[in-house]
Amino acid sequence: MKITAIETVIVNAIHRNWIFVKVLTDQPGLYGWGEATLEWKTKGVLGVIEDLKPLVIGQDPMRIEHLFNRMTQLSFWPLGSIGLTAVSAIDQALWDIKSKDLGVPAWQLLGGQVRDKVRVYTHLNRGKITKQVDPKNIEAYCDAVEETVAMGYNAIKLGMVPYTGYDAPLEEVRHVEKLAIAIRERVGDGVDIMTDFHGRPQSIAAAKAYIDAIAPIKPLFVEEPIQPGNTPAMATLAQQVDCPLATGERLFTTREFAEVAETQAVTYIQPDLCHCGGLTGGRKIAVIAETAGIGIMPHNPMGPVAGAVALHFDVATPNFVIQEEAVGLVPWFDDIFDHPMQFKDGYWSVPQKIGFGLEINEEAAKKHPYSPEKIPALNAVLSDGTIANW
Repeated sequence: MKITAIETVIVNAIHRNWIFVKVLTDQPGLYGWGEATLEWKTKGVLGVIEDLKPLVIGQDPMRIEHLFNRMTQLSFWPLGSIGLTAVSAIDQALWDIKSKDLGVPAWQLLGGQVRDKVRVYTHLNRGKITKQVDPKNIEAYCDAVEETVAMGYNAIKLGMVPYTGYDAPLEEVRHVEKLAIAIRERVGDGVDIMTDFHGRPQSIAAAKAYIDAIAPIKPLFVEEPIQPGNTPAMATLAQQVDCPLATGERLFTTREFAEVAETQAVTYIQPDLCHCGGLTGGRKIAVIAETAGIGIMPHNPMGPVAGAVALHFDVATPNFVIQEEAVGLVPWFDDIFDHPMQFKDGYWSVPQKIGFGLEINEEAAKKHPYSPEKIPALNAVLSDGTIANW
């Protein structure tokens, strides 16, 4: 069997373009899907996919680890977020092909089923960009949280922390404290609350001030309290706060995750299977975390292929805890995708179809062609005009 071509399908989902990668083989009807979505880097990712084609086309798709090494080692230069996103999508498609050829769900190739269902969490109003609520309005924000939970979720991730710098203004900290308490009172203790700092604080002290304000409501975790990459600083922060920390969506290599594990910098890691080397990279990262007693919560605010890949990974990963999901991000999510993410009472069910159990209606996808994304990060500016971390 040989790989004959690599195609891409771009679907605009408002503030990101979903990049779906289709790897075709010389076996009639046998192909695999992967996802290479990377916010506001669409053309860059597409360029790398073109660059990787000579390393993949003509090769045996069943030799997944071999092809992973061809793409990463023969590239010579470190691939970074854009390059590894392209690699991840091709890698995912290879797992889809192999499991289809063998006639089994992809999770069977990842070690087999270790759980009966997969716990998931969502964002405020399921992340719909048209239904964002200003956290300054505590009552309206709590209403939106309650409405989201009523959709069947028992876990929700929220953005409570404002753009900040090296200090944490007391007025802002007090507001975050009031908001957190109000949310907990509204939903009770039966709902896990997570909060994503997006690496906004520029210092350990600023991050600690906001974490201390939120800690009394016992969040499941605080995500990216400081910018990723400074693992010693994250480890220091972890020792100073009474709250589980999480990071990983902007870490990419096994070496980066090994450093996090070695220093016990976080309680949970959040690799994104569309950026960390696909399922091949994700499996290695999961083992690194497991040996350090760290749970894994894959990052995924993207499209249906990313969701399907994560679902199969979660079914077979022993130290998995909870999955970020984005089903319903746009109103036509289910219109052009036959996907395996079946939601009930806060969980996805275990899929039984072969491969990822996913198909894309490419004709329907053409109704949502590539378009420059709306970039919400453009408003990440402090009161004095300083550019902040979004």
